[in-house]
Amino acid sequence: MVDHTHQDIDAATGTATTGHEWDGIKELNTPLPKWWLYVLYATMVWAVGYWFLYPAIPLPGGATPGILGWSSRGAVTIDLKELQAQRAPMVAQLNKDSLQQIAADPKLAQFARAYGHSAFGVNCAPCHGSNGQGSKGYPNLTADRWLWGGTLDEISATITHGARYGDPDGHQGDMPAWGASGILNKQQIDDVANYVYSLSHKTTADVSAGKKVFMDNCTPCHGENAKGNIQMGAPNLTTKIWLYGGDKADLIQTITNGRGGHMPAWGSKLDPATIKALTVYVHSLGGGQ
Repeated sequence: MVDHTHQDIDAATGTATTGHEWDGIKELNTPLPKWWLYVLYATMVWAVGYWFLYPAIPLPGGATPGILGWSSRGAVTIDLKELQAQRAPMVAQLNKDSLQQIAADPKLAQFARAYGHSAFGVNCAPCHGSNGQGSKGYPNLTADRWLWGGTLDEISATITHGARYGDPDGHQGDMPAWGASGILNKQQIDDVANYVYSLSHKTTADVSAGKKVFMDNCTPCHGENAKGNIQMGAPNLTTKIWLYGGDKADLIQTITNGRGGHMPAWGSKLDPATIKALTVYVHSLGGGQ
């Protein structure tokens, strides 16, 4: 406590000290302004009221519910219901119309793209990226190169039934492991890798040996012109768009061990309107066909 009968006055400021001193430094007696203290007390009262009105006090089974019965989960549920009510007329139209009718209606197509973009971010972005750009092992949906076809109906079928995911109507078939199965030896794999690399890169190397291996083994899926086959999910090898990497080491790895990625059959997880919206959105990313 401050001894008011004998106050020590700080020479530099003319302010009384509290009598406390540390290493020659004296503490000035400057109490907090009353308005500041009143605000502090008011926040204390507010906090006590908050404890009673809202969930606040942790308990073994959760927390006190509060007199108002409010919760963040409940607030989100109300917001979602309001959003669903706002969307309901357009969603009903999505359910009713065909994909072609949706694409031909500017207003409905705009809604479908926005709705599809939202669904894409929740369900598809973890693999394909937030903008559909893909990554190694996950297709780039913005390049207008489609393993299983890029029309509205083809994209819808891929989204609905997936690939190699157990759906009998989904896309099936893997690329053989030409090396691991012993069909091709290391020299043949090296030769055909050189040939496939030359299809999308300028090279002066002699790739005739690799071309022969390709013609003898790879054309049933990729075609003699190596432009692929969407019926089999065989990629076009003449572009520089590679699902698993396009340098020679990646090509050797692919030829040796084969490839066969999986895509979920979203038809069992999403409602028909969302599938249609996703189809229209994904179709718009790659330019469509």
